[in-house]
Amino acid sequence: MYDMPVVFHFKVEFGPNSHDGSGGFSEQKDNRFQEVSGLSAEITTEEFKEGGLNEYAHKLPTGAKYGNLSLKRGYIEDSKVGKWVRSAVEDFKFNPRDIVVTLLDAEDAPLAEWVFSAAYPVKWSLSDLKAQENALAIESMELVYKRFRKV
Repeated sequence: MYDMPVVFHFKVEFGPNSHDGSGGFSEQKDNRFQEVSGLSAEITTEEFKEGGLNEYAHKLPTGAKYGNLSLKRGYIEDSKVGKWVRSAVEDFKFNPRDIVVTLLDAEDAPLAEWVFSAAYPVKWSLSDLKAQENALAIESMELVYKRFRKV
């Protein structure tokens, strides 16, 4: 009987810089996220009406469209990922990296793996600071990328 995978057992890895091949972010604190969303792709289409045919229009594929990859984790002050995001947002310096998201089984073996090519940050946010709540400070980052593939 096949066991369905659970959504809470995954890992995120930041690979080398896409342009200069400099190393990835290998510190364990940089690869721990509580949420990954935006794993989606769709085919865009263009309508083409054939002359004299009014019953329907042909829909032709024009390309792939990807959603932004969104990552959330507890705020970490001294983080290489955080510095990479701040470099883009604050200094407008972009260093695209390949990012690998892996869904794991109970023994930490990969069930599925997706590679996001040449990703870079386009948004960063921190959860609201509220004196009346006992909650963690959560940082969110949104990344765009050229494409993703399941490997």
